[in-house]
Amino acid sequence: MTTSAAVADVENKTVSFEGTTYTIQALGEDTFTVLVKGVPVGRIVYTFGAANGVAEGDAVSEDTMYAIAEAWFAATAD
Repeated sequence: MTTSAAVADVENKTVSFEGTTYTIQALGEDTFTVLVKGVPVGRIVYTFGAANGVAEGDAVSEDTMYAIAEAWFAATAD
């Protein structure tokens, strides 16, 4: 099984993954809400040196949130 990599677009505050574009909205320094068409689907957090993603509801999987988190924090690393 081949999975495509998530691609972050920092300028537009989005991450594209498996045909869906997720909007990233800041909540704090290392905490973000992830939205699809304006609807929150999860949160991503960078803590203790690791990217973490948590789905809200069943719209996306934990694996998808993790891929989004990894792409976003890799693209925005100082």
